[in-house]
Amino acid sequence: MSRQVLIVEDQDDLRDILRLALEGAGYTVFEAANGRQGVEMVAAKRPDLVLMDIQMPVLDGYDATREIKASPDLSQTPVIAISSYAMKGDEEKARAAGCDDYVTKPYSPRALLAKVRQHLDGKEK
Repeated sequence: MSRQVLIVEDQDDLRDILRLALEGAGYTVFEAANGRQGVEMVAAKRPDLVLMDIQMPVLDGYDATREIKASPDLSQTPVIAISSYAMKGDEEKARAAGCDDYVTKPYSPRALLAKVRQHLDGKEK
């Protein structure tokens, strides 16, 4: 069974880029267009990893990650924040919300795939 990654991103074109890169690398991909949908999909699909945009409508990535990490059943799911915020303190804010890693936009799809592999290496579903 292939590893499952949930993309939580409100911009269709960015979701498409991520989906194509991840599927090309052999991952099964689920998608959510806002943080609320993302939290619901993590609970329903139990992905191996979440790529979480920070700035989204309905529920931002910080609050969505907090909800995921507050659930005993979901708290071990790795969350990689993907953000256009690149100021000093932004990464620390994401990590304080529970994100396990942080990538700034624009990002290299190859570098992002390397981070995904790093977090999933050796972890079996």
